[in-house]
Amino acid sequence: MAIQNSINTNVGAAVALRNLNSVNNALSRTQDRVSSGLRVIGAKDNASAFAISQGIRAEIKAISAVQQGIANGRGVAAVALAGSTDISNLLNDIKAKVIEGLNSGNTTQQQAIINADYAELVGQVLNFIQNSTFNGRNILQSGSSNVNVISDSSGGSLTLRAQDLEGNVFSPMNAQNLANVSAASAALTMINSAINTLNTTLGQLGADARALDFQDTFLVSLLDATEEGLGSIVDADLAKESAKLQALQVKQQLSIQSLSIANAAPQNLLALFQ
Repeated sequence: MAIQNSINTNVGAAVALRNLNSVNNALSRTQDRVSSGLRVIGAKDNASAFAISQGIRAEIKAISAVQQGIANGRGVAAVALAGSTDISNLLNDIKAKVIEGLNSGNTTQQQAIINADYAELVGQVLNFIQNSTFNGRNILQSGSSNVNVISDSSGGSLTLRAQDLEGNVFSPMNAQNLANVSAASAALTMINSAINTLNTTLGQLGADARALDFQDTFLVSLLDATEEGLGSIVDADLAKESAKLQALQVKQQLSIQSLSIANAAPQNLLALFQ
């Protein structure tokens, strides 16, 4: 049995100090949770939960990177669609101009004016194609390649198909003229073919763009679900932690008072020698 009235060994102070240290440690952990909003801040809090959460955080960053890649792909698709749509509208005007050139009643001067208008409209087609560029990518020009857009964190991809409108639409039309009725007749056949080609292009671009939209929507839902799962593992219940914080603050004050009383015990022994 320990001697209670000793100035060398203060049992009460040792007990009070242990309690104070324990309360201070608990209070420090609770304050960290309140300030960070996290129940698992580091590996020492919960090694397995922290390891799992780090893997989930890496997946969240990977999904965000995929979303950025899809956003770039959607930009390329949107610009290509806009350019193709404007070209489609322009082909309607060009066809009307060709039909004007089929009129055998045109004078030589009128035919020349119609031919000049035709050449200008066809030149505008090339201008639309060349300006349908997003982030340095143009899939409407000759020599352009498919754009493989990353679609998931495993490296999967969706393909945005290249459309050679320069070679399949502009060049054949540019080789035609409306110098006379015979030439206009040949140009009409070519224009009808170009319109069919462009309709196919619009269908393919629309399907590819829609696939990117669907994947982006899916990734948003996936990211939300992943973040929710991460939160269930590491997030702190702040209402609970707030109540615990107040209780620990009271316990800290009581522990300090207890230590103060225990430290005063040796001083009280002096009264025995007066």
